[in-house]
Amino acid sequence: MIRLGMLEFDTSHVVAFAERLLHKNVPMDQWVDGAQIVVGCAGDSKISPERIPGYVEAIKKLGIPLVDKPEEMIGKVDGMLIESQEGGAHLERAKPFLEKGIPCYIDKPFTCSTADAKKIFELAQANKTTVFSSSSLRYTPELVKFAADESKGKIHGVVAYGPCPLFDANPKLNSGLFHYGIHAVEILYTLMGPGCQRVTNTHEKGVDVVTGNWADGRVATVRGIRAGKSDYGALVFTDKGVVPLSLSTKYIYTELLKKIVTMFKDKKAPVDNAVTLEIVAFIEAANKSGNNHGSVEMLQV
Repeated sequence: MIRLGMLEFDTSHVVAFAERLLHKNVPMDQWVDGAQIVVGCAGDSKISPERIPGYVEAIKKLGIPLVDKPEEMIGKVDGMLIESQEGGAHLERAKPFLEKGIPCYIDKPFTCSTADAKKIFELAQANKTTVFSSSSLRYTPELVKFAADESKGKIHGVVAYGPCPLFDANPKLNSGLFHYGIHAVEILYTLMGPGCQRVTNTHEKGVDVVTGNWADGRVATVRGIRAGKSDYGALVFTDKGVVPLSLSTKYIYTELLKKIVTMFKDKKAPVDNAVTLEIVAFIEAANKSGNNHGSVEMLQV
């Protein structure tokens, strides 16, 4: 059994992951085998500090012991779940564990800059360990099934959409699409694959509309929704037709956790590091464009 530690209790993922790995408070079809959370550290949070006390109590009720300092988990775990909502803090949070060769799953957003993303990957490589990050939306059953179906032919373009609230309390933390737009971006990349060269972003109060141009001539769009009803999905333009995809969130944590456990077991990230880095660069460029009246921005990978 793989022993996992969990750091930073400011997201609902903390309890959702623990319940599924410990087979508690969720139906059997949501159970995930192969790993257990054996220790946690609540940490602090600049994004949602008010959430921490409630999640601490929930984790205690699940029987998971807590420590005061993250470093106290070293020697007790085989892998780490870095759960802070603040992407800009992930390098600092992951560094002590990566330096000890402990593999890490880093929750979304992976980082809020390509510079931090590169440093995390360099740390992992230098210490011969593994890092993985992904939005749970990448593993919705409908999206996974469609992406794997070769009968659809080539994908020529995508309009991916999802909720995109901004962290208005401090725009410097999880700026722009990093805060929640990452989900729709990850849907886009699951379908399109890497290769985006430049983006433009029409940023308005109720929406971000980001258009990306791929090196092979394909064009795709992310619609980050803040006004009106929002949901997750995509419109996919293929050789065989235009396909609407509506994505259910029922099993997203379960399916993501299966990939996380497999990563810890096999020491290989399910998503290539280069793709994760490009996703960060895509959002970085989209934010810059949105702040500059829709300027054309090249991805800096």
